[in-house]
Amino acid sequence: MKHLDLIVSGRVQGVSYRAATKAVADQLGIRGFVINRQDGTVYIEAEGKSFSIDMFLDWCKEGPEKAEVVKVEQRESELKNFPYFEIRKK
Repeated sequence: MKHLDLIVSGRVQGVSYRAATKAVADQLGIRGFVINRQDGTVYIEAEGKSFSIDMFLDWCKEGPEKAEVVKVEQRESELKNFPYFEIRKK
């Protein structure tokens, strides 16, 4: 199991990035959350099997159709054993 903290920059708010992220996470068995930040970025904490996390990270670098991802900062950290993946509000 692997845990990543991600900060996604670019045109990632107002383009259904969070909803699409949840759909992809659910398909891959990823647990954690996604939230919009006030600075216009999207913050994600994701954990799952290494193979699934790698696929999820690749998707985050592209995002949904209307998104324009410029950068994805990633940091590996401790597992938090999230029960599911959720969209969090501010």
